Amino acid sequence: MIKIIDTSEVKDFTVFARRDEKKNEEIEKIVEDIIENVKENGDKALFEYCEKFDKCRLQSLLVSEDEINEAFNSTDDYFIETLKQAKENIAAFHEKQLRNNFVVTKDDGIILGQKITPVEKAGLYVPGGTAAYPSTVLMDAVPAQIAGVKEIVMVTPPSADGKINPAILTAAKIAGVTKIFKVGGAQAIAALAYGTETIPKVDKIVGPGNIFVATAKKQVYGKVSIDMIAGPSEILIIAEPSCEPENVAADLLSQAEHDKMASAVLITTDKEFAKRVAEETERQIKLLPRAEIAEASIENNGKIFIVDSIKKAVELSNEIAPEHLEVCVDNPFELLPDIKNAGSIFLGKNVPEALGDYFAGPNHTLPTSGTAKFSSPLSVDDFIKKSSFIYYSHDALEKSHERIEDFANREGLQAHGKSVSIRFNKF
Repeated sequence: MIKIIDTSEVKDFTVFARRDEKKNEEIEKIVEDIIENVKENGDKALFEYCEKFDKCRLQSLLVSEDEINEAFNSTDDYFIETLKQAKENIAAFHEKQLRNNFVVTKDDGIILGQKITPVEKAGLYVPGGTAAYPSTVLMDAVPAQIAGVKEIVMVTPPSADGKINPAILTAAKIAGVTKIFKVGGAQAIAALAYGTETIPKVDKIVGPGNIFVATAKKQVYGKVSIDMIAGPSEILIIAEPSCEPENVAADLLSQAEHDKMASAVLITTDKEFAKRVAEETERQIKLLPRAEIAEASIENNGKIFIVDSIKKAVELSNEIAPEHLEVCVDNPFELLPDIKNAGSIFLGKNVPEALGDYFAGPNHTLPTSGTAKFSSPLSVDDFIKKSSFIYYSHDALEKSHERIEDFANREGLQAHGKSVSIRFNKF
């Protein structure tokens, strides 16, 4: 049963935002060993891990064009059209994120500017295991494509028969993925970070995964860039008592079914409404194919907070900084200015989180574990670099050289100053 917590006596909401941050040293060591093995043995290590973890013997890591086309041709037209429409929506949203080069020219011979360059190669991790995620393919690949990334490399674990889920391959074909490899887990992250005989080294790795994938991304960061360290999925719903309890319960369970450690939280102002949602959640769990996972999630991390006002609900939400925030009230735009910390915000009573997962357009790769306080959803920005450039004429430098030399000397870096002064007074 989901826990109901009355916060009427609570003055400091930070107590509800605490998360378990214990470091799992055993997993850290396992991942470290996997990364070292892939660095040293390349493809050989990947084939061995595939046999060990995925229970299949592969002849090739690379997914062939024939396999991709076979998957595409076996996918029904309705779903293909859905994927295409979703891609269009995702592209339309992310195209608005494109940054421009700029140049500032001054009259005295100074030119300043910014140059935008996409990363050369991006690696996309797409999970396998208990569920297939063609939506993640679209969410990761489309922004990379819009940014101008030349090579988009996807890794995803195969099933025991050595095949990749057809929906994932179909989504990859529609999204414009360049190459696809049958490898998952920490070993896939290591391969993307360091390269093997078959898998190219990339500049950036994006995409969610289990604790081993997240740990591997953390360990290779610095060798390559990563998008974020993703934790278990989260949903927080601010709901007025006028909401339909069955809708709110269904939305809570939409994240609870992801993972036994997923977090589903409701904040409301009415105890009776809270009880009705709790009862409805219990009823609906039993109807889910993934009932065992959802039930464990609700038992571990499910909560309903009772607050004395919607304003307090927003304050508590900001402290928790959820991955997904549903604002189920009649006038959600009135609250939007006060919402400071959330990965993605769903406004109104007709906007279930699943709309963002699959179709609306904003990205579903989002900051978790409270990191929405300082980080953002995956975007086109994740696949670009910004370089500044400077041009000064001799006359322009002469006007400023004494100030630059003085600045350098005050920092005790005389060679810096001399690199300027030598152009005017030899030493």
